[in-house]
Amino acid sequence: MDMKRCSWAESSQMEIAYHDEEWGVPVHDDWKHFEMLILEGAQAGLSWKTVLQKREAYRKAFHQFDHVKVASMTDDELEEQLKNPGIVRNRLKVYAARKNALVFLDIQKEFGSFDAYVRQFTEVGPVDGKRINMADVPAKSAESDALSKDLKKRGMSFVGSIIIYAYMQAVGLVNDHLVSCFRYPDVMKLH
Repeated sequence: MDMKRCSWAESSQMEIAYHDEEWGVPVHDDWKHFEMLILEGAQAGLSWKTVLQKREAYRKAFHQFDHVKVASMTDDELEEQLKNPGIVRNRLKVYAARKNALVFLDIQKEFGSFDAYVRQFTEVGPVDGKRINMADVPAKSAESDALSKDLKKRGMSFVGSIIIYAYMQAVGLVNDHLVSCFRYPDVMKLH
């Protein structure tokens, strides 16, 4: 018997694995938060499938998403990554990784963890989308607007509301699995 999935995750084994194992699962590890922020920012203007295909190269290029190490990357190291065919070679996105890592560290100092910081943007816990159709899934929300605005004010780049909404879906701040998807009840139990 085939399991019903969200339709966006049915075109490749890589997307199926990401959907079934990661998407929407609550993240509390700051390392994982940083990875998803960088990857969602890299996606801007591209498909998520493209970024997933480049994920391993991103891990190598950006020190396995160790935000402390990324924050200390030199201009020469970043310039070298602009020659790396395994990642999205957009100068603004590559340099944003370091810039965002520096802000990420500041947020950790202020709030104790990045996880504690982002969770304040969903007042009563993760948002249960209760989506019936893919057309019901919004591109952004009041919560992503607020988080995006605050991250920009703190100095991050590639954190517009649409990017941040996708990040919130990825790290379980929003459950946008369709209610017909086999993962919907499982993800709700994790919250």
